[in-house]
Amino acid sequence: MGQHCVDCLAESSRSAPRWRNVAGATRAGKPVIVPALIAVNVAVFVLTVVTAGSLNRNFDSPLFGLGALTPVDVADGQLWRLVTSGFLHIGPLHLAFNMFALWVIGREVEAVLGRARFTAVYGVSLLGGSAAVMLLSNPLGPTAGASGAVFGLMGALFVLLRRLRLPAGQVIGVIAINVVISFTLQGISWQGHLGGLVFGAAVTAALVYLGAGSPNRRQVQIASISGLALLALILIGAGVALV
Repeated sequence: MGQHCVDCLAESSRSAPRWRNVAGATRAGKPVIVPALIAVNVAVFVLTVVTAGSLNRNFDSPLFGLGALTPVDVADGQLWRLVTSGFLHIGPLHLAFNMFALWVIGREVEAVLGRARFTAVYGVSLLGGSAAVMLLSNPLGPTAGASGAVFGLMGALFVLLRRLRLPAGQVIGVIAINVVISFTLQGISWQGHLGGLVFGAAVTAALVYLGAGSPNRRQVQIASISGLALLALILIGAGVALV
């Protein structure tokens, strides 16, 4: 799926004005943000392994305990967990799966949206996943992983393909399979996955549809991204009130 979508999106982007992509940004060239995110995630994982003294039980690390998303701790004022949890992984397989998905999907989305807009999609998706966890998860259960943000990128890729009028059947299938897995396998945060998916799709839709053709498109995009980020924070606040 990865190589096929890269080629399709790159080809379709040529139909836009030469100096702008479909989101109104200058073309970014090779992905930069995606490799940087992967490097950070791997580095954090290595730190947890070293401090835990175990590869498969890296969640015993004090760093893991300080960074995982536990709603009761967030309600107690430990707000950093809303973000740090997206860079923690439980064991090497969890890390490998998420980083592979981030590479395959993320580089496509970054190539089309550009670096700044990609970062916005990733960040708001992460917040959206955390918001869903705060609202719908066990207040005492810790959650960790980049999958909320990765699901946001799945939603982003779907919106981009629709915007460019390219076949989206493969992406829909991947999303459907992963949603089913999220609900059927124990230990997976379906809340974080769905929250990230919805917010990632919403931010991308705002970027590629709102203000198109307007000289104020950048301002419209900034306002839209800010509004969705604020919505995620409001939902997080509601989750805090429910704890």
